[in-house]
Amino acid sequence: MSEASGGREAQLKHTGLRSGWTTGACATAATTAAYTALLTGDFPDPVTITLPRGQTPAFALALEALGDGSATVGVVKDAGDDPDVTHGALVRATVRALPAGAGVVFRAGPGVGTVTLPGLPLDVGEPAVNPVPRRMMREHIALVAERHGGTGDVEITLSVDHGEELARSTWNGRLGILGGLSILGTTGIVVPYSCSAWIDSIRRGVDVARAAGRTHVAGCTGSTSEKTVVAEYGLPGDALLDMGDFAGAVLKYVRRHPVPRLTLCGGFAKLSKLAAGHLDLHSGRSQVDKGLLADLARRGGASPELAEAVATANTGLAALQLCTAAGVPLGDLVAAEARDQALAVLRGAPVTVDVLCIDRAGTIVGRTPD
Repeated sequence: MSEASGGREAQLKHTGLRSGWTTGACATAATTAAYTALLTGDFPDPVTITLPRGQTPAFALALEALGDGSATVGVVKDAGDDPDVTHGALVRATVRALPAGAGVVFRAGPGVGTVTLPGLPLDVGEPAVNPVPRRMMREHIALVAERHGGTGDVEITLSVDHGEELARSTWNGRLGILGGLSILGTTGIVVPYSCSAWIDSIRRGVDVARAAGRTHVAGCTGSTSEKTVVAEYGLPGDALLDMGDFAGAVLKYVRRHPVPRLTLCGGFAKLSKLAAGHLDLHSGRSQVDKGLLADLARRGGASPELAEAVATANTGLAALQLCTAAGVPLGDLVAAEARDQALAVLRGAPVTVDVLCIDRAGTIVGRTPD
């Protein structure tokens, strides 16, 4: 079988589920159309953007308004077949010109949250617009400026209709994101997860890898971890399993259909859930156990004061940052504990397991020893 028969895209095709667009992609489309109108007086409808992996979707405009020195565009989010709380929400971007040299400034409008606690990849006080969507919007602002003679210095105010109400169905409040939703996404695409369909696709992915004679496969929680594994091991596409949140599905199927080597790669916080014994890593069904992180930190030489700070940290990332600053290898300890949990599920199957913990940028922050 060819590589095209397996891997992430083949898994999605096998589920029969329709993918959708992230709030970050919708915000980028709205921003692009609004800045174009601000410079030209005309709204491009539909507006086409380029996503991080090269796809070029077009978005219809649901709302457009050209005012004195600003333009506003609204795009309705289509989450495909994913049961996303923001499906159907109207994402708005208002773009206002700033003096030359001001750069791109982000503001939180109604329905978009503000960061109030440390431990997220954004500074306290910043609008909850994640790093990749910010980069996408900056890049598209620059393209529009080049095309139509603008400076690219703008203020972007993002809003989501009824966002504060929708945010009550998310974990934003517990993370200290107040006032609304986060603008999210690393690829621009919402991958739909029907539990039964996705688990079936994982099984097919293992079957394809085995049929191709692969002796090393990797279960990845998303596109960033997939890139990390490819860079680290050079694995071909049909050796990559998009396990998403379903670590248990990968381990149980590999137990019955062994592959000599299995790498598990994912975000530090997500894999800390596996370290705690959770096989479903979805945020709605398992949470980061700060008590476990504190215990592991003590095992790694943390002082009582540091262990207490870890136990009360806002997020898993914040706990990791505290330990990194103190020279405590919490990432490695979580990776080792996650491997032990994986081996317990494998029940002696002839499979060697290694674990890579990464941060949001894909940098390895913890790994099991060779």
